[in-house]
Amino acid sequence: MTRDIGGVGVITHVKFINIPTSDQDRALAFYTDKLGFRVLTDQPHGDGQRWIELRIGSSDTRVVLFTTTAQPPGSFYGTWACDNVERTYEELKARGVEFLSPPKKEPWGTFAMFKDIDGNQFILSPK
Repeated sequence: MTRDIGGVGVITHVKFINIPTSDQDRALAFYTDKLGFRVLTDQPHGDGQRWIELRIGSSDTRVVLFTTTAQPPGSFYGTWACDNVERTYEELKARGVEFLSPPKKEPWGTFAMFKDIDGNQFILSPK
């Protein structure tokens, strides 16, 4: 059951997700060259860090690549939506993305799993 709270202060979307990395340059290359994300911001952010914010297509949700000891690289799990899992799998695999499994069909839909350069794991899922 949902409760109508009148539209004031309602959360509208995820602004950004933080993906931990051990090397911001390598991660930036992976997410732009292999996954096709677009750089929105790449600027200094204190202590040798950079604020690297990426856009996924025309989505309002952004990705931030960061280094930290609070969340080690390889500890992130997420799901990316796509129009066609099999076609996206073939395209990303051809670009050198390492998949943990080929597309699998389940009653709820088809999915495939891959990891980034730091071992963070992602599922490709239909919209």
